[in-house]
Amino acid sequence: MSAELPARQIVAVKPIVVPTSDRPFPLTVKVTAPSTGDRLPVIVFSHGNAWSMDGYAPLVDRWAASGFVVVQPTHLDSRRHGIGFDDPRFATLWRARIDDAHAVIDHLDEILVAAGGDLRARVDIDRLAAVGHSWGGHTVGTLLGARVIGPDGVVGADLAHRAVRAGALIATAGTGDSLSEYAREHLPFMRPDFSTMTTPTLVVAGGKDDSPLSTRGPEWLTDAFHLSPGATDLLWIPDGEHTLGGIAGEAVRETTDEDPARVALVADAVAAYVADALGVSSAEWEALRRAYSADFAVQRK
Repeated sequence: MSAELPARQIVAVKPIVVPTSDRPFPLTVKVTAPSTGDRLPVIVFSHGNAWSMDGYAPLVDRWAASGFVVVQPTHLDSRRHGIGFDDPRFATLWRARIDDAHAVIDHLDEILVAAGGDLRARVDIDRLAAVGHSWGGHTVGTLLGARVIGPDGVVGADLAHRAVRAGALIATAGTGDSLSEYAREHLPFMRPDFSTMTTPTLVVAGGKDDSPLSTRGPEWLTDAFHLSPGATDLLWIPDGEHTLGGIAGEAVRETTDEDPARVALVADAVAAYVADALGVSSAEWEALRRAYSADFAVQRK
């Protein structure tokens, strides 16, 4: 699988302000899209902790070049907002992230118009997927139907968005029964219940992603696949660490396993799965799913 970006020209527009209420900073998004093509499907992408709409270019640019319109919000936990673990507001940011995602989807028409040109006319707004990495996977999981278990053990409200027809969770937290002491203190909301996640979903996990948030090792990040009725496929990358080769950006601090080919694999697998689930094309996903490689394996229920 080539790490070279497909040759199709893409364009990006930022910032676009999304209407919200009760938010200390405006909700802004970046839209990246192919410059040509019609009936384009949409991916709403939720970034990992501390990132922003300006991250994840290795994924986003590749998705756009393959025919997707990608909308990236900047969540409140972004470094640029300065709300860290010691801020009393941090404990509520998991819910604010979900509210952000709902606002983006609910205002998708206006966002596409604000991106300019003829983009809105070239988009099939009914072909909508959501994808998230790390904390973004926790956010997107709720859009797909997962619920959050509270400190009292009660399963929380249904926060799914019915417009989302498919999704992908990349390096996403598993269940909360094995949280580390650090996670219990700072991230107690990392207690998803996947039993209600019924939307078609691809789970992507790395065999060397030994998360400090759990005592169970890399297999913790496969829980969404094993416990969700909607998660149909697992992309297992044996040598992948948390950024799976550098999906957040080349040579960034978090990248501990830099590998452009691995990034291309993740990007292409997500694009192929989502295209299949949205009824755009099945050929790419079927070919990847049948491929044999020491670098990855696809497990299907």
